[in-house]
Amino acid sequence: MKLLARNAHVVDPAAGVDEVLDVRIEDGKILEFSKGLKPLKDEEALEAKGLHLFPGLIDLHTHFREPGYEAKETILTGARAALKGGFVASVSMPNTMPPCDNQGVIDLIIRKSREVPYYIFPSGTISKGREGKELSEMADLKQAGIVAVTDDGDWVADSLLMRRALQYAAMLDLIVMSHTEDRRLSAGGVMNEGVHATHLGLRGIPAASEEVAVARDIELARLTGARLHLCHLSTARSAELVRRAKAEKLPVSAEVTPHHLVLSDRAAEGYDTNAKMNPPLRTDADIKALRAALRDGTIDCIATDHAPHTDEDKMCEFDDAPFGVTGLETALAVILTELYHGEGWKLPEIVRAMSARPAEILRLGPGFGTLAKGAEANFALVDLAEEWTVAEKGFESKSKNSCFLGRKLKGKVKAVLCASKLWRF
Repeated sequence: MKLLARNAHVVDPAAGVDEVLDVRIEDGKILEFSKGLKPLKDEEALEAKGLHLFPGLIDLHTHFREPGYEAKETILTGARAALKGGFVASVSMPNTMPPCDNQGVIDLIIRKSREVPYYIFPSGTISKGREGKELSEMADLKQAGIVAVTDDGDWVADSLLMRRALQYAAMLDLIVMSHTEDRRLSAGGVMNEGVHATHLGLRGIPAASEEVAVARDIELARLTGARLHLCHLSTARSAELVRRAKAEKLPVSAEVTPHHLVLSDRAAEGYDTNAKMNPPLRTDADIKALRAALRDGTIDCIATDHAPHTDEDKMCEFDDAPFGVTGLETALAVILTELYHGEGWKLPEIVRAMSARPAEILRLGPGFGTLAKGAEANFALVDLAEEWTVAEKGFESKSKNSCFLGRKLKGKVKAVLCASKLWRF
C-alpha cells in the first residue's frame, strides 16, 4: 500500500502534534510528515482537507461475544463496528462460552481478528470458568497472547483469591482488570438506587456496591504492587478513591464509558431496556464528578463496554432484560458532541483519553496511540462538523441495543487505516 493523506489536521497528543500536515504511508508504515507533499507514482491520494486525523482509537473493554454467543455479535461484525467508530484495537472480555480460560479460545479470537484485519488483545479469566474459586492458568494464557486477566461481569469476591491473582499477574506482567461490584449489595437490583428507581418501582443498585469493591481492590493493589485497572467506574466516590490512590503513587488506572459520562438514571424512564447496563446509570452529580476526574487524569481513559444483545434479549420487561448496551459505533461521536462541542474540551484531551492513554496502559509500543515515523500507521480520519442521528439502520454491529438511538450527534469517522487496510465510511 502506498498512500498520501493530504491536508489533514493531525492531532497526536503523545507526540505534541496539532497542525495541518500531509502524511505519507508505504507498506502500512509512516514514511514522513510534512506540508505540501506531492503524490508519487502508484500512490493513492486521500484528500483530507477539513478533516482531523487521530491515532486510531483503542478500547480497553469490548465484548465480541464469540465464541458462544454469535447471535449477539461475532468477531467480524464487532470488528467492523469498531472500525466504523474509529477504533483500531480492543481488549476483548473473556465472558464467552466457553470462557477465555484456555489457550484454544485465545487462539481462536486472535486468528479470527487477523482475518478482518483488526487488532484484538484478548484478556483471559482470573478464575477458572469465571467461578471465583480457583485461579486460571495465567502463564499458559499469557503464552497464548493475553494482555490482561479479568472475570468481567463478576467481581472476585474472595479477597484471598484476588490477592493471589494480583501476585501472579504481577510476576507475568499482566494487568488485572476488575469489575467492581459487590453482588451482595447489588441484591438483584436493576438500576441506580434512588428516587427514579422508587418512582419506577424497580429494585435499586446502591453506589456502595461499586465503591466497596473499588476500595478493597485498591488496598490489594497496595499490598501486592500489581497493576490494577478498574473497569467502567460510575460514581463520584469511586473516582475520589482512585484520586487518593494515585496521590499515593499506587499502580491503579481506571476507565469510564461514554454513557456514564452523558446519561443519568432518568434515562430509564419509560422502562427502556437499552438504558439498563451494569454498572447502572447514576446521578447528575456523578456525571459531573466523572467528567472532572477524566479531565484531571484521575480516570485515565474512555472505554465503551460494548455489550451487544439481540432484539429478543432486550424486548422484555425491564427486570428480565440483560444488562448491557452497544457502544463502538457511537463512542467518539458522543464524546465529541458532549465534551468537545458541548463543553469546549480540547481535541488532544479527547484523543489522549481514547487512544494515547489506553496504549500506555497496555504498553503497546509504536504504532498505537501515536503516529511515529517508521511505525505502523493506524489512524482515524474524522469530520468534526458532520451531524447524524443514531438509528438502527446502518449499524455494523449485529445488535442494535444502543442507549443513544434517536440522538443527534456531531462528529463522524470518514476513514480508518488499520493493519495496512483502508476503510472508508
